[in-house]
Amino acid sequence: MRAIWKGAITFGLVNVPVKLYSATENHDVKMHQVHNADGGRIRYQRRCEKCGEVVQWEDIDKAYDTGEQTVVLTDEDLKSLPVERNREIDVQEFVPSDQLDPLMFDKSYYLGPDTKSTKSYQLLRRTLEETDRTAIVSFTLRQKTRLAALRVRGDTMVLQSLLWADEVREADFPELHEDVKLSAKELEMSSSLVESYSSDFDPAAYTDQYQEELTKLIEARLAEGQAVATEETFGATQEEDEGGQVLDLMEALRRSVEASRKGAKATTDTPAEADEESAESGGSSTSSSGGASRSRTSSSGSGAGAKGTTKSGTKKSGTTKSGTKSGTAKTSTSQKKPAAKKSATSKSTGTRKKSTERKPA
Repeated sequence: MRAIWKGAITFGLVNVPVKLYSATENHDVKMHQVHNADGGRIRYQRRCEKCGEVVQWEDIDKAYDTGEQTVVLTDEDLKSLPVERNREIDVQEFVPSDQLDPLMFDKSYYLGPDTKSTKSYQLLRRTLEETDRTAIVSFTLRQKTRLAALRVRGDTMVLQSLLWADEVREADFPELHEDVKLSAKELEMSSSLVESYSSDFDPAAYTDQYQEELTKLIEARLAEGQAVATEETFGATQEEDEGGQVLDLMEALRRSVEASRKGAKATTDTPAEADEESAESGGSSTSSSGGASRSRTSSSGSGAGAKGTTKSGTKKSGTTKSGTKSGTAKTSTSQKKPAAKKSATSKSTGTRKKSTERKPA
């Protein structure tokens, strides 16, 4: 067993170092929720109602709502409380054990000695046992002050947290106040029936039949092969976009590829646009080579491809036009200009039109 808390029992000048252990555990079969259509896991998110974002545990504070106002308390605020640092189990009084109402019992813990010398621990245990007394104590666990009963169970001591007096509701329903007459015969027969069921209590004689049957059902389904691989119940790697929508991995990759292609197309189309503008103001030979440049550049999407296009465009222009040396030189010159023309392209359309209108004159 692993201790969940360390402290000391204190009363008067007596100090008994102890460790706290959980005395109970839950044996229920743990299950989670899945979508009945495809068996996928159902998960819950801590989403802020104000901004709509999913919030992580480390970004969550506690708050008290008065109905009209909310007071937010940070972890630092709670840690500043003196009760948080208290590691003592303070004995308030010793009371007869039969005065404790089981209705007040909450959670049970074992108390074990936290020292190599267990003399003080054994002394307190024997004293409580021989006097048939229970110690009413107060202690702090997980930022909460608790009331508890410290009593003996076998060879160890048990700490049972108690509900506060205002947490136990009074029985108040009208049927209790009805005047019912019971005959002596009815009481005798009832007592006889109770006697026939009398026995010594053995907790091990009772088991949780529902959990046992549930376990059998699960094992039968596994044996029949009516199960899926756990990995299939989880979705693909998920990521949150700004709108809080969940995208699977394939969808995220598809969008990334499309965005990359659009970016590459926008980059490679720039020289072609410059060539078109050059053709608009410069002549037919530039238009021919510019078309070849755009075709070649779109297929390669790189600077090297554009360079190759210049050569290709030069050949085509030289062959189509006159095959002369001057035709080839003219085309080569027009292919080297797009980079310079690009800056001119960024000017307004009105400027380009103006320069075009002056040309005929």
